[in-house]
Amino acid sequence: MLSPDDWSAIRLTVELASVTTLLLLAIGIPLAWWLARSRSWLARITAALVTMPLVLPPTVIGFYLLIAFGANGPFGQLTQVLGLGLLPFTFAGLVIASILYSLPFAIQPLQQAFRAIGPRPLEVAATLRASPLDTFVHVVLPLARPGLITAAVMSFAHTVGEFGVVLMIGGNIPQETRVISVQIYDHVEALEYAQAHWLSAGMLVFSFAVLLALNLLNRREAAA
Repeated sequence: MLSPDDWSAIRLTVELASVTTLLLLAIGIPLAWWLARSRSWLARITAALVTMPLVLPPTVIGFYLLIAFGANGPFGQLTQVLGLGLLPFTFAGLVIASILYSLPFAIQPLQQAFRAIGPRPLEVAATLRASPLDTFVHVVLPLARPGLITAAVMSFAHTVGEFGVVLMIGGNIPQETRVISVQIYDHVEALEYAQAHWLSAGMLVFSFAVLLALNLLNRREAAA
């Protein structure tokens, strides 16, 4: 059965995934809208940077974040000057690492959804003298709802399954940075296979349920 440490890791993982997903949507919606509409060279470079976590090993991302936010890193020095302390091995550090690592899972569905809208709805809204903000809120976002849902679900699920990047930047501190994937690793290292089975099986069920629900939802949206 699950131990108190297991439940603590589950709670921390859900909290991390929830915060990361909300911040990813706040960052990803305007960024994806700009990437979907811009044809500038800067947008192409940004799109490549956003996609890099799909091909980079998580440990590479975690390593450079550890350097950047460490005591001698540029961001680490900045956070110390601001009185925020150092971010490695803290929950805030986990959130930043998770945002960067899961960014393409939020941006790509949103970008595809925005591109699928096409120019016609925007032109109609303009003829009705709707402001750009009104058009975006009342026309673009409702039409892009399937992409928004996919981005939120995939961001949450991907954050739940993180291992390498959170281990590098967060370490293995109970009730602070030890998430489910790290807890499973600890169980395996200690030869506690029964406990590892419980958490791993839960992750399997969760992953299947998320993907199945997303598939069914996308089919319903397509048929509507």
